[in-house]
Amino acid sequence: MEQILVGVENHVAVVTINRAESLNAFNYETLLELQTKVEEIRVHPEIRAVIFIGAGEKSFSVGADLRERKNLTDEQVKRNLYKINEVFNAIDQLPQPTIAAINGFAFGGGMELALACDFRFAAKEALMGLTETSLAIIPGAGGTQRLPRLIGQAKALELILTARRLTADEAYTYGMLTKVVDRKDLLLECITLCSGMLANGPVALQQAKFAIKNGMNTDLSTGLQIERKAYEVTLPTEDRLEALQAFAEKRKPVYKGK
Repeated sequence: MEQILVGVENHVAVVTINRAESLNAFNYETLLELQTKVEEIRVHPEIRAVIFIGAGEKSFSVGADLRERKNLTDEQVKRNLYKINEVFNAIDQLPQPTIAAINGFAFGGGMELALACDFRFAAKEALMGLTETSLAIIPGAGGTQRLPRLIGQAKALELILTARRLTADEAYTYGMLTKVVDRKDLLLECITLCSGMLANGPVALQQAKFAIKNGMNTDLSTGLQIERKAYEVTLPTEDRLEALQAFAEKRKPVYKGK
């Protein structure tokens, strides 16, 4: 059985963690398969946005597969730690906009996957948190770095040091979520956001994301240089000329991502 499923429709890829029987936990095999799928998505010419979701209705992902981990050597645990960091960093760096559709439990590495995405939508029933300190470890797949950058240091310290589990509404109040929706509407709401973005130029979307994410990690002067370089990438594109032509003809532009 495939651990990771990918479906593509209308330029949107839906990536499903397909281990419902294990609450979509990550074992090493799953991480390897997810890495392969993410690498394929990165260069896929027809994929312009990506949604991540868990199989079933109980869980987005509960993080590391503890049934696997209790039988691993210290070296294998480190191998898994390096791999999950590598995979989540690759997701964070995807050129396409990414959305986590949190359809249930999102604990530990599952929450860290969501934090590696650009947007997070959650079903009202979802529960989430970085709960690693309750297991005498710490978040090790980006949680200690991405959460404070998203919600601020003090709030991140509170949540990580208490290993607190949040309802979707609480997570929204903390600033972790873009939107809380009815479970039946979760995927539709994510696709609606994708549709709003994909009405715009594909190259422009990727360059805007690149400028924001890279500029935020440096000083303003350097960030402005990154922005200018990203803008220059859009200048020779066919899509930019199509936008001007469509404006002159008072019609909607038809973008090709070129």
